Amino acid sequence: MFLNGTIAEETWFDDDVSPKQFKDELMEDDGDIAIWINSPGGDCFAAAQIYNMLAEYPGRVTIKIDGIAASAASVIAMAGDEVLVSPVSMLMIHNPATMAMGDVYEMKKAAAMLAEVKKSIINAYERKTGLARTKISKLMDDETWMDAGKAIELGFADSLMNRKDEQKDTGMEITDSMLFS
Repeated sequence: MFLNGTIAEETWFDDDVSPKQFKDELMEDDGDIAIWINSPGGDCFAAAQIYNMLAEYPGRVTIKIDGIAASAASVIAMAGDEVLVSPVSMLMIHNPATMAMGDVYEMKKAAAMLAEVKKSIINAYERKTGLARTKISKLMDDETWMDAGKAIELGFADSLMNRKDEQKDTGMEITDSMLFS
């Protein structure tokens, strides 16, 4: 299955992914599945529905991040029994956001809601990574972008996707000195 595009409660464009659309495709199978993700994220509540569908799926779920799993898409990725990243993929986490208008009391309600949403998102990251909630919260506060190596190091991914003809890891690590020399 492919999760490509913005995650939305309802589809308005050809590249949106909705929970209903995802469920219809997911229920066509009952064995082990692979979900390929390339998504900038989107609606966190729609992502929560998809996360739960995958977490409850009876077969083994392998997530393959082949482009980007950002924002709400990174939450969905955490539902995999195994999360694989391409050497050229990215994963990004950040604090939830919303639009609000009104008086000071409406703004306080919006801020309180966002704090609760953040806690629920941390639940998914914590279950996958085993990191402390305070560490995850800080990573979200900082809007953390992770290449494949960093995603694996922090536990957001389990390992690299290998090319068919690749039998072993070369052990090559890209260092900052290689990037900035």
